[in-house]
Amino acid sequence: MSTRERGQDPVHDVVGIGFGPANLALAIAVEEHNAAARSSDRVDAVFLERQPEFRWHRGMLIDGTVMQVSFLKDLATMRNPASAFGFVSYLHHRGRLVDFINHKTLFPTRVEFHDYLTWAAEKMRHAVRYGQEVVAVRSAGNHLEVDTRDGTVRARNVVFGVGLSPVLPAGVERSGRVWHSSELLHRAPDLADPRRLVVVGAGQSAAECTDYLHSTFPDAEVCSVFTRYGYSPADDSPFANRIFDPGAVGEFFHAEDDVKARLMDYHRNTNYAVVDLELIEELYRKEYQEKVTGRPRLRMLGATAVTGVAETAGHVAVRVRSLLDGTPRVLTADAVVFATGYEPADIRPLLGDLDRHCVRDERGLPVVARDYRMRTDAAVHCGLYLQGGTEHSHGITSSLLSNVAVRGGEILSSVLHRRAAVPTLLAA
Repeated sequence: MSTRERGQDPVHDVVGIGFGPANLALAIAVEEHNAAARSSDRVDAVFLERQPEFRWHRGMLIDGTVMQVSFLKDLATMRNPASAFGFVSYLHHRGRLVDFINHKTLFPTRVEFHDYLTWAAEKMRHAVRYGQEVVAVRSAGNHLEVDTRDGTVRARNVVFGVGLSPVLPAGVERSGRVWHSSELLHRAPDLADPRRLVVVGAGQSAAECTDYLHSTFPDAEVCSVFTRYGYSPADDSPFANRIFDPGAVGEFFHAEDDVKARLMDYHRNTNYAVVDLELIEELYRKEYQEKVTGRPRLRMLGATAVTGVAETAGHVAVRVRSLLDGTPRVLTADAVVFATGYEPADIRPLLGDLDRHCVRDERGLPVVARDYRMRTDAAVHCGLYLQGGTEHSHGITSSLLSNVAVRGGEILSSVLHRRAAVPTLLAA
């Protein structure tokens, strides 16, 4: 009796956990492969997403903010320039292709790119099961079992595309007045005539939050607090940007560890804790103009560290200290926004007992092959792939939006290669 006759799912070639841009790009790669493949060569893939619909950084879809990657680095074009899932196809479908060309830019707004991602996700709705929260991944001999709160899905390969988790400083907890930047547009509308708002952080998100709050609440003082002396501009020069080329992933992967460390140190200012120069100049212009008019609302507290946060009746007290002379100060604010970044979501709770079969390095980080497959001991025959959390092995670009199309194609190629090389994996 077949698995379908027993009322079970088949053993899928691929089960993707999460359906953000990374696994969406993989789903598109599978879709395009299947369209051209013989029935025997097709890949059976299903994706599980805990959210009820496609969502991507909705709390930071600020009007006017633009993408920091070219529209050509979409979900498919870098892998297949003729793809019907590319950004150009999206523009044509929306009736804006000519208008976008006349716009003379490589960088769409964040709102438009989110609309593109949503459009692509809707075209792939048949491949995803929304509202499915994965709670465990278990080994079951020649396949894996992926447990959700509603049942179990079986797979020969599992691809983790669980995204990033917001980071807050140690000792800081979210509340109605203490936010992470990812919550900005969800929380800000609840503010009623704020008098002072504090933003902590020195990167692009911090600068965008500062600019948004300053523009949205014209009577509020907005204090930007960061340990640097000032915002640092992102290095987006052509040669430095080669660190984001698909080929840079393989070059980084095969480099010696000391070279990897140096390259990460050299090129952190292409992506981390840096701000677009245009936004830096706009914030400086606003701050200077307020000095001219004698109504300073935008305050930059550089070389300053946050030492504590305490909520009081109707306010939040943000304790800060100057790193230059040690002077302490308390900023009494209506809300404080921590634009303190993200970290790869920890998949170890999902792996459970499987985790002891995964090889880790001396830092406790997973050892990952060039094809993004986690190295395991001989007890695990199925593939565990990572879409993210591979910066230590594959470099800066490996986990960024700019590489999702190519990475999805590489993971698909790995699945196909292993299926052909190990026929027993075909057995249900």
